[in-house]
Amino acid sequence: MRTLYTLFLFVIMAMPFRAENKKLTLHDLIPGGKTYQSFVPQNIKQLQWFGDQLTFVKGDTIYIAAPDQPQKKTILLTKEDFSQFGIKQLPYITFPYGKQAIIEFTKGDTLYIYDFKNKEILNSLNLKGKNNRDLNRIAKNIAYTIDNNLYISDSNNRTKAITNDTNTGIINGQAVHQREFGIEKGTFWSPSGKHLAFYRMDETMVPTYPLLHAATKPAKVNNIKYPMAGTKSHHVTVGIYDTESNDTIFLKTGLPKEKYLTNIAWSPDESVVYISELNRGQDSLELRAYDAKSGKLISTLIKETHDKWVEPESPILFLPKNPKEFIWQSERDGYNHLYLYNTDGKLIRPLTSGDWMVLSILGFDDKGENIYIQSTEESPIEKHTYKVNLKTGKRTRLTQGKGMHNVSLSDNKRYLIDQYSNLNTPREIAVIDTKTGKRYSVLSAKNPFTAYNMPEISLGTIKAADGKTDLHYRLIKPVDFDSTKKYPTVVYVYGGPHAQLVTDSWLGGARGWDIYMAQLGYVVFTVDNRGSANRGLEFENVIHRQLGTEEMKDQVKGIEYLSTLPYVDTNRIGVHGWSFGGFMTTNLLLTYPEIFKVGVAGGAVMDWGLYEIMYGERYMDSPQENPEGYDKSNLTKRAGDLKGDLLIIHDDEDNVVLMQHALRFLDASVKAGTYPDLFIYPGHEHNVRGIDRVHLHEVITRYFEKNLK
Repeated sequence: MRTLYTLFLFVIMAMPFRAENKKLTLHDLIPGGKTYQSFVPQNIKQLQWFGDQLTFVKGDTIYIAAPDQPQKKTILLTKEDFSQFGIKQLPYITFPYGKQAIIEFTKGDTLYIYDFKNKEILNSLNLKGKNNRDLNRIAKNIAYTIDNNLYISDSNNRTKAITNDTNTGIINGQAVHQREFGIEKGTFWSPSGKHLAFYRMDETMVPTYPLLHAATKPAKVNNIKYPMAGTKSHHVTVGIYDTESNDTIFLKTGLPKEKYLTNIAWSPDESVVYISELNRGQDSLELRAYDAKSGKLISTLIKETHDKWVEPESPILFLPKNPKEFIWQSERDGYNHLYLYNTDGKLIRPLTSGDWMVLSILGFDDKGENIYIQSTEESPIEKHTYKVNLKTGKRTRLTQGKGMHNVSLSDNKRYLIDQYSNLNTPREIAVIDTKTGKRYSVLSAKNPFTAYNMPEISLGTIKAADGKTDLHYRLIKPVDFDSTKKYPTVVYVYGGPHAQLVTDSWLGGARGWDIYMAQLGYVVFTVDNRGSANRGLEFENVIHRQLGTEEMKDQVKGIEYLSTLPYVDTNRIGVHGWSFGGFMTTNLLLTYPEIFKVGVAGGAVMDWGLYEIMYGERYMDSPQENPEGYDKSNLTKRAGDLKGDLLIIHDDEDNVVLMQHALRFLDASVKAGTYPDLFIYPGHEHNVRGIDRVHLHEVITRYFEKNLK
């Protein structure tokens, strides 16, 4: 007989040594806990490529090994090789120059670029007060910022100020647009390092928002710029600095000033800068080419539009053997794929296609004939690496073994380091020959929980509220599970874009707190509803202009599935989430009080009209365009619907979801005569980190133990 919910159930994880009945603590399970590192699966310290050789650290020694003989290690460097630096233990070291015997590391406040073969310091930089460091490996120039200005230190250790803005509302060389659109930095070296493109952001028109830092006496105000949905946005331009002439020009990106300049890329000959320009409404995208010397617009190569949104995440990538052709990433067919274009803007051919997502590009092979990618082709909850032929589009899967694979390519692109896990595999590390497919094992980590009585974890699928779409879930049964008992359940939720909670990774992607709650006798359930990541554009953009609506319907489908399990007590269901998950938690508690009895909402968005422009207007349009959607998703207007127990947790210096969200909801609750609880973490931003994170999860646990058990 067919049922709605029974699809794929993965292998159930059952741990041995039940007789010992040892208990895990929050310090064992929560990042920042005193004993947390003891329960992280075994790893290899500082495993990376030195050109085409493997390097890693053990004790006070850096070892090197051939990729096809990873077990035959020899000594590369020891702590004694750093005696001139007064180093007591090896720092974190990188090899940014391929096969060259040069390393980069920091000691105290100083960054060193050190030739360890000739024992020569090539460059050093005092990092105190310096941020956003960006090294060009060819010219050995280092760009960095001090406060709101941009500087360069060259290979002769000479420092040059690139900008000199005294108005603190103008920011140079830093990430812009609230780090949306894949933007993680604000400087972009040309291939040779002779030119530097950089963002200049004018925030003077954006209202100042005060954050209170309460640790001092008296307390201090930290003023930030925070453009809210529907209000004025900052203006961004792109500067081009010439290290030889010391001249700076700005690209003539024109009007309107309120638009998004994303995905900056250089042409191989450094004559052209390419930018993906997005209108403020985020439904129209143009890839434009600018002359790097004059700043003038040369041409518009590609235009893409969508009735909901277009979201550029990756810059164009030129073929290594053909400077006239590049790869463009787009979700134009519903999934992120690769398209080959020429510099005239002509589509040559699609390189990938199908109902799956290209997640990232790793690079090209040494001949420039193939490109390496990671994708969800095998499964939405797995990540594998493929070699794609640029002429034929033929794909060859390189990673084996179910699960989530993270890889890095050697300098000559012949080998890759593959680190992966799955539901029952803590960690496997191997080297893979990309030409032969041969695999050389480096590490098989042991299960760190073998001495503990662990819960059963299973992965499966249910149908979404649309009746057709598969949703992936993770189900954790209580430790010492008894099928004749009824257990309380906690639903852990995020539910928003750019996040995926359920993966075929170690413990199914479960967090330590999930395991802890199972140890206390709870069922813990998570389902990735429509709107979450890595399932394609249609799956994600169902949320457009109505955040929370379709997502909650899918979460209720998860509850319907739980109600078919005889051991789930449907009278004792709680929900917990952070950020978008905090919004979902509160929304579920207000909308379905007959289902959800207890909720803990951390860093919750209560009113999307108070959230920032870039994210908020992408998914909701502006408040002026979509007043009904903003009104419906405004939880402060529904504070009177609260019937269950709700704990609101917020960080007092949260610069992502402002504490004003929590305060306005509490004010609305007072006026409506409802009684949520509140816990504040002083001195933290959008999440609680370090040892305080253990305290956070103890607070969350106590709330469920008090109100749901």
